[in-house]
Amino acid sequence: MPETITITDDRTGKTVTVPIEGGVFPSSALRELDPNLYMFDPAYLSTAATKSEITYLDGANGILRYRGYPIEQLAEKSTYLEVAYLLIFGELPTTEQLANWRHDVTNHTFIHENMRKRFVDGFHYDAHPMGMFTSALAALGTFYDDAKLIEDPEARNHQILRLIAKSPTIAAMCYRFSVGLPFNVPENELSYPANFLNMMWKVGDYEVDPKLERAMDILFILHADHEQNCGTTAMRVIGSSHADPYSSAAGAAAALYGPRHGGANEAVIHMLNDIGSIDNVPAFVESVKRGEGRLMGFGHRVYKNYDPRAKIIKEAAYDVFETTGKSPLLDIALKLEEVALEDPYFVDRKLYPNVDFYSGLIYQALNFPVEMFTVLFAIPRMSGWLAHWQELLEQDQKISRPRQWYAGADTRDYVDIESRG
Repeated sequence: MPETITITDDRTGKTVTVPIEGGVFPSSALRELDPNLYMFDPAYLSTAATKSEITYLDGANGILRYRGYPIEQLAEKSTYLEVAYLLIFGELPTTEQLANWRHDVTNHTFIHENMRKRFVDGFHYDAHPMGMFTSALAALGTFYDDAKLIEDPEARNHQILRLIAKSPTIAAMCYRFSVGLPFNVPENELSYPANFLNMMWKVGDYEVDPKLERAMDILFILHADHEQNCGTTAMRVIGSSHADPYSSAAGAAAALYGPRHGGANEAVIHMLNDIGSIDNVPAFVESVKRGEGRLMGFGHRVYKNYDPRAKIIKEAAYDVFETTGKSPLLDIALKLEEVALEDPYFVDRKLYPNVDFYSGLIYQALNFPVEMFTVLFAIPRMSGWLAHWQELLEQDQKISRPRQWYAGADTRDYVDIESRG
């Protein structure tokens, strides 16, 4: 027997019954009751704004899957470029497909010299890398005549390839500019994560450590997509106007730039620094319970269980610390996690560590400054953004246009300025 929901308008007595599929019922039910009836849902807490086949997220049970594949298996066995292919094309690639994909991405990593010499040099010397990255994405679209040919599948694939390939190059360029170092060009015999690390850190005879390369790859996999978050929703909303993908990606990156979205792992580092030592953890936890502070890196809008990405990152952190040396903040983080997970105050509120709790420690161990943390989030999320952008176009979705609940003044007559109080 199919699942249904019946809604009755108590004002008129009119009733409508509509199907429930996957825990979702169509908003057309409200329009059937009354064309002028809307549901008030700030921040989309209960609204499914799209139907997607890309990422499945079950927050109650701590499940995350890309195209049906558990994130745990992908993090253990896959590479970021393989996952990017999966997100974009819907299936894991064959050996030949992956080789061609790697080749195509690798051969699109360079950026136009005018971007480097004129555009980037126009920023102030202390410009934030994420602000530069966001601006560069928008500017990048002006270098390609076919950027706006979004109805052409071949042209669309070119833009997808360019954005995934050039995001690490732009990110490294923004960082090197911010610290006054010369730009390192891509070395395309290296893997995707190794090439990025090389562009970031190469001075003299620099060589990428394989353990750090793999850790970077895992972090990229874990951040590749996460369903309808703020940045992805921005990508889809802008994309619904049929803007080019560079403009849409710049809008998504701007959303990620906000501290409530992409800046959480930076906040974790600041919190751990403020705690200072293991001995201060119990007092800090008590202050949080009194409402005198926030426990950063715990809890999530969607997850009401342990974030599966946090478990993977915690394991990856130990591999990194074996190479770089242990972060002085790690012991504080472990103690904080231990105390919080044993305290009914946090357990009852389902406040478990999320992906941001340990990712900042890894980034710090890899010598990334906190200003780069959000950029490191944006590089891999590009593949997720583009997968959703492409899906939106294939669905031929109408332009996004939410309704509002007007709560302002009724009609008023204009008053001449001389007569206003």
